[in-house]
Amino acid sequence: QVQLVESGGGLVQPGGSLRLSCAASGSFFRIDTMGWYRQAPGKQRDLVATITRDSITSYADSATGRFFISRANAKNTVYLQMNSLKPEDTAVYYCNSRVVDSDIHEYDYWGQGTQVTVSS
Repeated sequence: QVQLVESGGGLVQPGGSLRLSCAASGSFFRIDTMGWYRQAPGKQRDLVATITRDSITSYADSATGRFFISRANAKNTVYLQMNSLKPEDTAVYYCNSRVVDSDIHEYDYWGQGTQVTVSS
């Protein structure tokens, strides 16, 4: 089993910054692509950003230029630096990891989510 634990959410004023972290633990061979998704009330879960094991990144248009994803492979951790936050960034943010086991089977795991609220 693999567990993903997110942290770093909270309440921030418009224009402010937050840094989310997601640490993976458990039994696995390696972690490939990691990513962040978000879900606002009444809306579907949308991709925010992804990062491969080799640190190739991809961003949703809404995140480009404001959010920055990074990872520390030795710590099995992915980060999301969010700058210039807007009220429309308010959502529950979920971490996702593509985990590879010793038999080279791939599985997707999700964190429990962390609330980000942007409001004055």
